[in-house]
Amino acid sequence: MKPKKNRTVEDYMSTAVITLKEGDTISAANLEMKLAEIRHIPVVDAKGHVVGIVSDRDVLRHASSLNGKPIPIESIMTRRVRTVRSTTPAADAAQMLLDHKIGCLPVVGDEGQLVGIITETDFLSIAQQALRGIDVTHGAEDR
Repeated sequence: MKPKKNRTVEDYMSTAVITLKEGDTISAANLEMKLAEIRHIPVVDAKGHVVGIVSDRDVLRHASSLNGKPIPIESIMTRRVRTVRSTTPAADAAQMLLDHKIGCLPVVGDEGQLVGIITETDFLSIAQQALRGIDVTHGAEDR
């Protein structure tokens, strides 16, 4: 096991990530978020590269403009997505969330393909368990 100060994103990230394609609709994003009880969904291209991200706030902000029409997610997604690698120190990833006031970081591989995600909820869980004195390393397993 790695010493606590050397732990990386890989130790805490989720690898079973729900994704969307640019042509998917806002309604589809809303449904996925509700079913999976999540707040962020990466948008990927055909090769699995991250091309955007959509949050529950993005969906809520545009829900009133739907009027029964399917609107593609690409029209509301954030295109400049901050990402990390699995080897990024976990403390650095947490600092990125704080510095940029964002709720998650998609984790990408060497070719830019999505391999996982780490969220502010993951870090809150880490903090809560650390306060209780519990070792919280997951070894990249899904929770």
